Amino acid sequence: MTRRLAPIRSLGLAALVMSATPSVALAQTPTTQPSGETPFSSMAIAREAEDNCRIPKPPADLAETAYLRNGYRAILRILVAEEALASETCTCLLDQFTWDQALDALPRFQTSDNPRLPFKVLDLYAQADALEAQVVEACAE
Repeated sequence: MTRRLAPIRSLGLAALVMSATPSVALAQTPTTQPSGETPFSSMAIAREAEDNCRIPKPPADLAETAYLRNGYRAILRILVAEEALASETCTCLLDQFTWDQALDALPRFQTSDNPRLPFKVLDLYAQADALEAQVVEACAE
């Protein structure tokens, strides 16, 4: 008797799956267009107005790994923040710096002789965050 129930159970499961399919098709599709009415299922994040002075992602040809590129980006953030503090200016100084300057500054931030891991990116991020916070604080006064 149990042998006959297996096909019925399979048929019931198949009917349940098929009945759910139309509702899945009607579900709202996430978009990448940031707006005030972006559905929660979307991962799109609207850019803030102050992003115009944010250090951009480094070009892919700057270094062979993302780890190195992220480190150079953090170094450039540090250089820009240090210059802003030294010059006591609250304007964006990003246009005065190049990726070559970040590469040239490597010896100052280097913590290892390993060419694939010459620095600790998380430490560089922390240093950049602290310096940028100082700039924000100084400019708020």
